[in-house]
Amino acid sequence: MLHSIKRLILGVAALTFAGTGSALAQADCPRGDLDKAYCDRNGDLVADAPTDPKQLVNPSTLIFAYTPVEDPSLYSKVWDGFLRHAEKVTGKRVVFFPVQSNAAEIEAMRSGRLHIAGVSTGPTPIAVNCAGYVPFAIMGTQGGTFGYEMEIIVPADSPIKTPADLKGKKVAFTAPTSNSGFKAPSAILDAEFNLKAERDFTPVFSGKHDNSVLGVANKDYDAAAIANEVMFRMFERKVVDKAKIRTIYKSETFPTTSYGLAYNLDPALAAKIKEAFFTFPWEGSALKAEFKTEDRFVPITYQKNWGVVRKVDAAMGVKYTCK
Repeated sequence: MLHSIKRLILGVAALTFAGTGSALAQADCPRGDLDKAYCDRNGDLVADAPTDPKQLVNPSTLIFAYTPVEDPSLYSKVWDGFLRHAEKVTGKRVVFFPVQSNAAEIEAMRSGRLHIAGVSTGPTPIAVNCAGYVPFAIMGTQGGTFGYEMEIIVPADSPIKTPADLKGKKVAFTAPTSNSGFKAPSAILDAEFNLKAERDFTPVFSGKHDNSVLGVANKDYDAAAIANEVMFRMFERKVVDKAKIRTIYKSETFPTTSYGLAYNLDPALAAKIKEAFFTFPWEGSALKAEFKTEDRFVPITYQKNWGVVRKVDAAMGVKYTCK
């Protein structure tokens, strides 16, 4: 079971790098954990832009996708104002592409069909290493703060008081690639409470954070691991009654959804896309109405800000390998 879960986390079969080139070629194109299609000569852990101008792309229409944590039809409206702003800044048509899974979003960028994306916390390392995704921003505040916590929630009237009480229970996770929805809680339950999936509790996958929250509120699950930022937005929209839910564990702060672009975009276009994020007027926007506590995009780096996520992955033995 553990082997199958690890395969699901990666979403792809392991790739053997032996025999892919000479030692000289490897030295000329250092890549660390990156797929063999990419190079990382400056050591920042993300793919470098191609050195051959012929390999750069400058599409007439830019495709944007937002992580599939909730209803795609809702978020196409939430992001519409930003997309119109991005069109003005870049001079390109910008289209919202609804994705149904993290794997579909990553594959779209890997295949060149997706240019700009918001990728949720857990899948960001896989997108970076397998799809040439280069994150550069995150939603935050004027003070530069950002992040969310993983919470383990139970029905409000549940007898479960601490994670130790989850033994023998049915615990919902979102998806195997999710940081807060699977990887972080799995590592924490093992390290802090000596609880392992299958051996000590029954794991199930709900598919999305909102499904997990609703499942706990409706008592479909004994407990669930979720990103509290998603749960708070559901409370605000009155999708679920917060009185029906109680938290039994809250983690340290993790980075939220990353925003980035494909590594092979023309550098001038990439600069314009970044400009669109950092100049977007939040006041009165649908983004501000939806996310409420955030009021701007703030710059980040994958190397620094995803360090805690990579540590969780390392604790679980996750390797960023791709098919």
